[in-house]
Amino acid sequence: MPDGAALSKQAGQADTAGQSSTPALPPRRRFASPFLRRILLVNALPLALLVIGLLYLDQYQNGLMDADISALREQARIYAGALGESAVQAGSGDHPVLTQDLARPLLYRLTDPTPFAQARLFGPDGNIVADSQVREGAGGAIVTEPLPPPANGGTVSNLVSWFYDHLLAWAPSAGGIPVRQLDKSDGADWQPDLKAVLALRGNDTGQEVPPYIRRTTDGRLLVTVAEPVTHDNQTVGMILLTHDARRVDQAVLSVRISILGLFFVALVLTVLLSWYLAQTIARPILRLAIAAQEMREGHGRTGAVPASLLERGDEISTLARALSDSATALWGRMDAIERFAADVSHEIKNPLTSMRSAIETLRRVEDTNQARNNLLAIMADDVVRLDRLITDISDASRVDAEISRAAPERLDIVAMLGALADIDDATRLPGAPIVAAAEMKPGLGVAAVEGRLVQVLGNLIGNARSFSPPSGRIELSALETADGMVEIAVADEGPGIPEGKLEDVFERFYSERPQGESFGKHSGLGLSISKQIIEALNGRIRAENRHDETGRVLGARFVITLPKA
Repeated sequence: MPDGAALSKQAGQADTAGQSSTPALPPRRRFASPFLRRILLVNALPLALLVIGLLYLDQYQNGLMDADISALREQARIYAGALGESAVQAGSGDHPVLTQDLARPLLYRLTDPTPFAQARLFGPDGNIVADSQVREGAGGAIVTEPLPPPANGGTVSNLVSWFYDHLLAWAPSAGGIPVRQLDKSDGADWQPDLKAVLALRGNDTGQEVPPYIRRTTDGRLLVTVAEPVTHDNQTVGMILLTHDARRVDQAVLSVRISILGLFFVALVLTVLLSWYLAQTIARPILRLAIAAQEMREGHGRTGAVPASLLERGDEISTLARALSDSATALWGRMDAIERFAADVSHEIKNPLTSMRSAIETLRRVEDTNQARNNLLAIMADDVVRLDRLITDISDASRVDAEISRAAPERLDIVAMLGALADIDDATRLPGAPIVAAAEMKPGLGVAAVEGRLVQVLGNLIGNARSFSPPSGRIELSALETADGMVEIAVADEGPGIPEGKLEDVFERFYSERPQGESFGKHSGLGLSISKQIIEALNGRIRAENRHDETGRVLGARFVITLPKA
């Protein structure tokens, strides 16, 4: 049988062997916590802002376009009304016709206050009558006035426009007014060709002609509306009014720049918050993992967890304290196992040494039957002692594992104590101490494991019986305390416990037996196992002496305190 040092050495070798097959750091686990929600919120914030900005921009742009088209259509209606009243003369068959000499100067004057607009007047046959950008110069020459150059917002504006155009190409379309993209084959003319004019004119059913919106190759956003020119409820022509909607582009550009600014601010905040979370969450958890690894490898006992993590006052601090407490409990358990192994080795050596001495003596005895019988009796007692010792050691080693697997349940302690008293009364021999249950509050319950609690009470009753005088009384009682606990007491009428030994009686292999009892009948583990069971059930056990008014010892009493159920 190896001693405590040998067992510790073997445990260390086993741990070293296990290091090669276990990971260096504990595996990651999935968990839901405020940390995870914070990280998700911070990471989703920039994307949410960007998506909201895109939707808001699309609605904003459509609203501006609708307002611009409405204003342009009203302006075209005013032009058409003025031309229908002032630029029409009677034609053949008294049909009114547009007169070019009257229409041109009037059209010039109407469009003169709006440099970013162009008006073209067509007759009923589709031929152009007047164009506000084509004028007669000196000597009768026809001069086409240059159009205002497209708006140029600079390098930053161009970059923003390029970025948004490519970004919106990947985003889902929210609908709105369709815009035609012109290419080089369409030319740089502001107006559609004659076929487009006829298409804009429609079928003269009185329905409003839809607007024609396009973006030229040089970046201009052009809007054209068509309105009929009427005189005496007769259509005499069609006016096409084209407007450079650069104000829409400028307003949208300013919103784009605002969204990009907000995006970059959110991006900076995300980086800063991510760094903060990494410093306050990820890094401390890594430090805890390193501390756990060091404790696992045996480089640290208590104090391996950094003190700064224990003093944080948040969830990380709770985790650090739990890890530190677990390490302390684990090392305490390992120390207890080492001491237990040493005590077991020492206790087992005593009967083995006695048996070896008896065997060696037996070999030297020649014909004395009495001496041989005495030696054989000693060996038989040592074998019984070994059997009892090994049985109690096995029981003690299984207590924690069994209780950890069994969930505590509510037990009626009054009924249990009454049943134990009845069983003892039915099996009691004549002259043996009497076990009786005192008057108790009915229905008093405790949270415990039934089999193990019965074992503890049986140990205490057996211990009290061995110290009680013949026909003495062993009283079982239970009462509820003010702090929500239940105290269970086993009192006897024996000689009591020496005052300096009230705590020692729970030590492993300690034995304070009554006078006249043969040596070796008890292993000294009964009360130690009882204390181990009660503490595993979140309770306490203590020993005390009973005294009368004069201070004389009336007997011993063991008190168990368990949570009330």
